[in-house]
Amino acid sequence: SGVIVKVRLDKAELINGDIVKREVVEHPGGVTVAALTDNDELMFVRQFRYPYSEVLLELPAGKLEYGEDPFEAGELREETGAVAEHYIDLGKFYPTPGYCGEIIHMYAAKGLSFTSLDLDDDEFLAPEKIPLEKAVEMVMNNEIRDGKTQTAVLKVAQKRRKGEI
Repeated sequence: SGVIVKVRLDKAELINGDIVKREVVEHPGGVTVAALTDNDELMFVRQFRYPYSEVLLELPAGKLEYGEDPFEAGELREETGAVAEHYIDLGKFYPTPGYCGEIIHMYAAKGLSFTSLDLDDDEFLAPEKIPLEKAVEMVMNNEIRDGKTQTAVLKVAQKRRKGEI
């Protein structure tokens, strides 16, 4: 057991009847928000990510507490200062289904107004706006490596092209 995750070892029965061991990482999940300005820019944050020892460009995101409503955990205002009038459910993202039960809930947001950031003491972020089409190019050029961000950016771009956002 760690601060955020727990690891358990299960015995699972395969379709052929064989019994195998499976390690499962239990994670409470998270939320990411693709906030689109009136000028078709997305709100991003640059944040150092310890496992990769690099700064990643990501959409704002928050970790869920067990049992917490995903809609309440998005951290859009805390990380970017943006407050949205409208939210659109973009679905769920399973980042590592081979061994982890984490689910990331994705939302798009529109009708933004801005206030101050409200970062946690251990958060050191730099928010920035990037035009939606530029963000799509960055995903396709592997300049944005974070999976939840890639997925949400491409979903928002597709919905924008269809006039759904």
